[in-house]
Amino acid sequence: MTISRRAMLQFAAASCAPLAAAPARAAGRNVIRIGVLTDMSGPYRDVTGPTSVACARQAVEDFGGQGFDVEILIGDHQNKPDIGATIARQWFDRDAVDMITDVPTSSVALAVNTICREKNKAYVNTGAGTDDLTGKQCTPVTIHWGYDVFMVAASSGRAIVRSGGDSWYFITADYVFGQQLARDASEVVTKLGGKVLGNAVYPFPGVTDFSSFLVRAKASGAKVLGFANAGDDTVNCVKQAKEFGLTRDGTRLAALVFSVTGVHGLGLETGQGLLLTESFYWDLNDRTRAFTKRVLPKTNGNYPNDVHAACYAGTLHYLKSVAALGLPRARDGAAVIAHMKESLAEDDAFGQTRIRADGRAMVTPYLFEVKSPSESKGGWDYYKLVATTPPMDAAPPITDCKRTW
Repeated sequence: MTISRRAMLQFAAASCAPLAAAPARAAGRNVIRIGVLTDMSGPYRDVTGPTSVACARQAVEDFGGQGFDVEILIGDHQNKPDIGATIARQWFDRDAVDMITDVPTSSVALAVNTICREKNKAYVNTGAGTDDLTGKQCTPVTIHWGYDVFMVAASSGRAIVRSGGDSWYFITADYVFGQQLARDASEVVTKLGGKVLGNAVYPFPGVTDFSSFLVRAKASGAKVLGFANAGDDTVNCVKQAKEFGLTRDGTRLAALVFSVTGVHGLGLETGQGLLLTESFYWDLNDRTRAFTKRVLPKTNGNYPNDVHAACYAGTLHYLKSVAALGLPRARDGAAVIAHMKESLAEDDAFGQTRIRADGRAMVTPYLFEVKSPSESKGGWDYYKLVATTPPMDAAPPITDCKRTW
């Protein structure tokens, strides 16, 4: 059958109500509804947002249809847990949504996780960094795809310390994501014999001037300045660190959670030499280039990063499991997630991906260094590969999730 790619409903941040009504599912109609709950207007708009929506739609297109239509709904959670939880609950109760994906901002992701478990609806998170989604707050309806704070800390921390970067100072966003990121990276550094010389914590969101934090970092004498934040905050930190001359003094900058999207915003003149971890890069191999070529006309020229690619891969694997189970069985969130865990995922963004029993998608993290302008061969040619970490070495320790179910 023809797949519907109607996209569907966008909930504007400026609206006094967080949701616009979606039409009720027609009685007896074979429709799967996927909600892309994201940041359409805030600091994570470019690194998630509209391009995540485009990648979910690309997954629907590539899936091709097997006896049911697919509709995409869009929600803007404004990085607020209460708004995210409200949208998720209304999507399930009123709009017959079957699966939610993306959901950047860890505090929002954990709030939505609770709603999905309560409603027994599938949740494929691709945008949040917290490893609690597969740890102490894991559920039978949740898969975490792409990256988490443990993965980026293991990838960036190990490689940088082993190359001589054995003293660190962190600038940390004060919410779940930033706190966990700084904690996990600090543990990696100290276990390898390095030292953490300080950690400047700032309120999130709302800070744009990081000068006071950078002055403290410079005074510490740390060899590595680690940014335990993401999105626009990391961009501002890197720009201001360069303005303060930290790199001229030999300090290495490590953006623990950053992406090709952010590098594009920085420009190579400012971003050159920056170290970062991603589990996807558009120019990594023939398959990543093919996926990027298909989706790029739908993204207004914004190249996909690892969050966007995970939104594609997770949605595609979900649809394959829905087709395998058939409707109405696939309406059971726990049943379709269990099938996703039992099946090997296959897509152009990540190749083959196994999903652990706790819901962690075992993707490979790559440590990249941003190229200098003279090294780049053209637009979006930004990375050179520094190190590859096996998935098992970069995944959080597996827990007995069933104890919490």
